[in-house]
Amino acid sequence: MLESLVGIAAVGAVLTLPVGIGFVLVTPTATALRRVSDHARGWAGRWSGVTIDPPDVLPASGAPSRLPRSIAILGAQGFWRDLAWAVVDPLVGGLLVAVPLCLVWYGAFGVLVQPFLWSVLGPDNWYAFIPVDGTVTMLAALVLGATFVALGVLCAPQALRLHARWTRALLAAPRHAALTRRVAHLADTRSEALDAQAAELQRIERDLHDGPQARLVAMGMTLDRAARLLDSDPAEARRLLLDARAASDRARHELRDLVRGINPPVLADRGLGDAVRALALDSHLDVDVRADLPGRLPAPLESAVYFAVTELLANTAKHAGARTVRLVLEHSGSALRVTVTDDGHGGADFARGTGLRGLQRRLDRFDGILLIHSPPGGPTTATMEIPCVLSSPKTSSSSVTG
Repeated sequence: MLESLVGIAAVGAVLTLPVGIGFVLVTPTATALRRVSDHARGWAGRWSGVTIDPPDVLPASGAPSRLPRSIAILGAQGFWRDLAWAVVDPLVGGLLVAVPLCLVWYGAFGVLVQPFLWSVLGPDNWYAFIPVDGTVTMLAALVLGATFVALGVLCAPQALRLHARWTRALLAAPRHAALTRRVAHLADTRSEALDAQAAELQRIERDLHDGPQARLVAMGMTLDRAARLLDSDPAEARRLLLDARAASDRARHELRDLVRGINPPVLADRGLGDAVRALALDSHLDVDVRADLPGRLPAPLESAVYFAVTELLANTAKHAGARTVRLVLEHSGSALRVTVTDDGHGGADFARGTGLRGLQRRLDRFDGILLIHSPPGGPTTATMEIPCVLSSPKTSSSSVTG
């Protein structure tokens, strides 16, 4: 009903363009029409599981005056698709909804009316193709009515799905617009990936310079002093050699930690499930891990998800005040889904959490999404979903509590 009213208003605005008043009405009616169509897109996804890509945002905010805004809206393909949907959908949607409703209504007449009133309805009492004039035909009408009710109930979900597909056909963004957004998204994520790679290289260089490199330089100086004292003061030379050996051990440990920070061996050898279990065992929180990954993920994706989980656990320990965490990894066949739920005080959001925005940027490189549900008082649930396929089937389904 609302879409019909808004559609009539939009049609009126278009028809009154020649007399000028339409340019005043186009912007508010197009905005209202877009709100109604956005609601229909959301309804299709919630009730039928049909995803509808929205069109480009209406060009209503960038123009300096009413006339350029109206002209820009009239030139937007999304406006005309919304308008066509608002005009045609009441008829198509009404017909689709009417089929199961009529079946149920007519079936209810056969089930609830015919068994009790057939004798008083007269000799011309027909139910569908059955002349109801006796007990036998009354029972046949009863069975037929129950069949109609069952058909109506069974047809209702199909009618909803058909209506959702019809809505997608009219309201989905044109293919070229979706491709344009896709190219822009890929360009942004590629730029962010290059920036992140450059920042990671700078971090590795800084860590090498401040850690192992400094120790190796100091060890070289110590060995040089030991070489000069080897003949004149063997005891001091021996002490310096021991110091150099200790410095080499520290440099070796720092290099090993640095390499593990780049690509943890457990991740490379055992896969994401076992690597996350190792994180759970090292955490001071009570972490319950449920992993159901019947294969290996691509190595870059495994690394990104591993470090994302690491950061989520670190944020939970640092900010949430939580004691227990439940971590679930599962693969649906086309996407990896990671859910981290803690019993902390909640209140996490993207606006205040730069770390969460960094996690989203990390997932953007793989077309992944990060959803945070964190009401005040908790619990907090972080859900990561990344489209991917598994390789090399391998049973990796078990649990661990750390």
